[in-house]
Amino acid sequence: MTDMLEGMADGMPPLGSVGRMRVMAAGVRGARVVEGVLPASFRDVWLVMGDLEGGFGAFQPDMRKVRVESVDGDRVTALARSRYGPRARLHGVLRPGWCWLQSRFLVVGMAAEPIGHRETERPAEGTGEVGIRAGDGDGFGTRVALTGGVRVPGRAMLLPGAERELRRALALLTDRVVGHGPG
Repeated sequence: MTDMLEGMADGMPPLGSVGRMRVMAAGVRGARVVEGVLPASFRDVWLVMGDLEGGFGAFQPDMRKVRVESVDGDRVTALARSRYGPRARLHGVLRPGWCWLQSRFLVVGMAAEPIGHRETERPAEGTGEVGIRAGDGDGFGTRVALTGGVRVPGRAMLLPGAERELRRALALLTDRVVGHGPG
């Protein structure tokens, strides 16, 4: 589906990764998207977000371990173990700036895209966006979006309560990338 969104409207600019995330989440009842702007380069941010076996578990509050089982182009299968015990076999797409993984009981969505200005990002009412000012004098930043949660099997629906975990994940990601660097 995400490939279809690339050039849907003639004369309109294509959706970026964060816009695609909003569209995908809009199709899943109960999904929330938490967004923020990190004062770091896209490269540094995606080194953490896109590293499923390393950085990903460091900022996702409920992930204990993720092991990539197979990769075929941008298609990936991974086994995720929760800090609380359950595990999930996730299938989906992982490419620079975009990750959408799901299992029978879990959905994980991550998006990132570079921005070219330093303005303070003001949260739009009701979007769940966190405003973080890009660093003074650096002229860059990266917009990120996170979604996900526990699925109702057989339905395009997430159980309520994921927004708090998504906000925590964004704070941990920010600390990991900005506070300590990607490694």
